[in-house]
Amino acid sequence: MTLHESSLEEKNAIYDVTLKAGDPWVYEITKGYILRIVDLYGNQAVDTLFYNSRNHEERYSAVDTIRSQDSIYLTNGSRLLSGDGNAIMTIVADTCGNHDTLFGACSAESNSVRYGLDTLFMHNCRDTFITGIKSCNCKLSKTDLTANVNFFMNVPVNLDGSVENSSGISGAGRYVEMRADMDAVVLISNCPQLNNPCNNYDPTPVRLLVWPPN
Repeated sequence: MTLHESSLEEKNAIYDVTLKAGDPWVYEITKGYILRIVDLYGNQAVDTLFYNSRNHEERYSAVDTIRSQDSIYLTNGSRLLSGDGNAIMTIVADTCGNHDTLFGACSAESNSVRYGLDTLFMHNCRDTFITGIKSCNCKLSKTDLTANVNFFMNVPVNLDGSVENSSGISGAGRYVEMRADMDAVVLISNCPQLNNPCNNYDPTPVRLLVWPPN
C-alpha cells in the first residue's frame, strides 16, 4: 500500500461533476490529462472500465495488469494495461491505497445467485454499464464489457484462495488519481449494491474531476 497525495487544486479542474449512486458515466479523456475519483462519503465502490478511444478492441485487461505488477491490488504507481500490453492509465496519486481487480461487476444474475432470487431485478453495475453505453456516441456495445476495476473496494484473498467482499478501508474524501497514457474512453458504474458491504450497505455519490497536463 503506497499512499500519495496530489498537488492538483480543485479550482483548476476543467471538469467537475458529482455522480449519483447507481448512475453511469462515460468520458473521453485525452492522453496526458488527469482523472480523479473522489469517494465523497467513504466505502463507495466505483466499477470502472477503460478503452482505447481509437480502437475499442484494445481495452483494460485485469490479467495483464495483475501479471505486470505482480499484485492483485492497485495503488499509486500501478499501470493499468490493455490486452496489448500498453498502459491506458497510470495511478499518480492515491489516498486509499487498495483497489480491487478481482471481484468484477455485480449483475442481475450474480445478485440472484449470491443473495436470492428476490434480488434479480435490483439495480446492478452491468445494467448501469449498458445504460451508459446506450447514452453515448462512443460506439461501445455490451459485448465490450469485461473484467473491471473496483476502485475503493476491499476484497481480501484468503489462504485457501477464496475471496470475500469485506467492508471498505476507504473514507470520506479519499481519492484515486490517474493520468491517461493514451486517448481513452472511461466507463463508470457508481455501484448501487445493497446486499454486500462494498458500499457499507449505503450507496453514495462520488465526485469526478479532470485536469489538463501540467
